[in-house]
Amino acid sequence: MNDTYPSRLLERAVAEISKLPGIGRKTALRLALYLLRQEAAQTHALANALLSLRDEVCHCRVCHNVSDNDLCEICANPRRDAATVCVVENVSGVLSVEATGQYRGLYHVLGGLISPMDGVGPGDLEIASLCERVGAGGVNEVILALSPTMEGDTTGFYISRRLAETGVLITTLARGVSVGDDLEYTDEATLGRALAARVKMN
Repeated sequence: MNDTYPSRLLERAVAEISKLPGIGRKTALRLALYLLRQEAAQTHALANALLSLRDEVCHCRVCHNVSDNDLCEICANPRRDAATVCVVENVSGVLSVEATGQYRGLYHVLGGLISPMDGVGPGDLEIASLCERVGAGGVNEVILALSPTMEGDTTGFYISRRLAETGVLITTLARGVSVGDDLEYTDEATLGRALAARVKMN
């Protein structure tokens, strides 16, 4: 055991917490000691919530967003515009666009971006399912709401080429979103304006 830890259980907790992104061992130790000071019920509630998240959350069979059921609430909502599909990198993209309050269509979560440097190719993403979804009919516009980075542009270009023969309108966010910025960290006003001023891509 590391001599700086008075308990193997504490050391184990710190080791696990420090595996989270952005959390170093000092922060992990502070969090572990905080949880020790709380009522047992509060720590148990956190542990149970994490276990439920890992074991029970699923992905929507249509858009691949995280969901409690086979079909997410957005896809199941008849008031949403099913003819418009907004393509985003991950779940954070869905939350960011929804926060603008300006979009009433559906989504398609890719699960990442094409990045040869990281070994991520088109086959690793939900691009084939997007093509199948559009090919089935009923979709008039596909909005590529991807981060304006090299990976985002590469992914958008690849998707536009794959969907070219479908005749569907493909648009992308206006460049109100700064080049190099992650969509997740774009403020709601800027993202809202970019979404409203989207431009034709093909």
